[in-house]
Amino acid sequence: MKENAPSSPPLGFAVPDFVQPPLPPRDGLSGTYAKLEPLTAQAHAALLFGAFEGQDDLWHYMYDGPFSSSSQFHRWVRETETRDDPLFYAIKNLETGHWEGVASYMRIAPAAGSIEVGSIAFSPALQRTRAATEAMYLMMAWAFEAGYRRYEWKCNALNMPSRRAAQRLGFSYEGVFRQAAVVKGRNRDTAWFAAIDSEWSSLKEAFDAWLAPSNFDDQGQQRESLSDLTRLVRVASDPLV
Repeated sequence: MKENAPSSPPLGFAVPDFVQPPLPPRDGLSGTYAKLEPLTAQAHAALLFGAFEGQDDLWHYMYDGPFSSSSQFHRWVRETETRDDPLFYAIKNLETGHWEGVASYMRIAPAAGSIEVGSIAFSPALQRTRAATEAMYLMMAWAFEAGYRRYEWKCNALNMPSRRAAQRLGFSYEGVFRQAAVVKGRNRDTAWFAAIDSEWSSLKEAFDAWLAPSNFDDQGQQRESLSDLTRLVRVASDPLV
């Protein structure tokens, strides 16, 4: 009796059209409410320290900070601005005219088509504003339109505001890596979220709808939440949020 030929192992779907995307350029990103520039000590350190001063909790789950003086923060920015990964941006709120936050591209892997947004610090003035959301939209838009297939968000698993923010922005929950790092002498379990390129067109529609002037009343209050607009795009929800 003839033996059955061994079956072929399962393989991932082919991606014949994948072209390795570029590294993020040191260019700015601009929208209606937010402007991003590559972070530099000369242009941004003093202004950002003023926005962050006295807000030590912003750095509670971060690898860096808090910063006890403007000179200490200036040194950190001066060291940071020389790096290509992470590549930090300063965020200007165009509604106030002030520099009010930072965010970065990191774990940049063009060969894999993967890039992460992280080390996000929004001053109280930037939090819960259209500028904050648009800054995240601009960074996501650049990544997918440049050809990245996967856009990641990771945070300390205990950082519930970050976990909620990830879902609001349309990232799908992918689980927790236990004991992933030691940060500032403490254990860090890391919660993973991601959006992928096939979801981008729907996420873009959600952001465009939320950012539209018609979505806000005369007091600037939203009519429809971004979470509601992105809920149908996310393939998995964080069970703790």
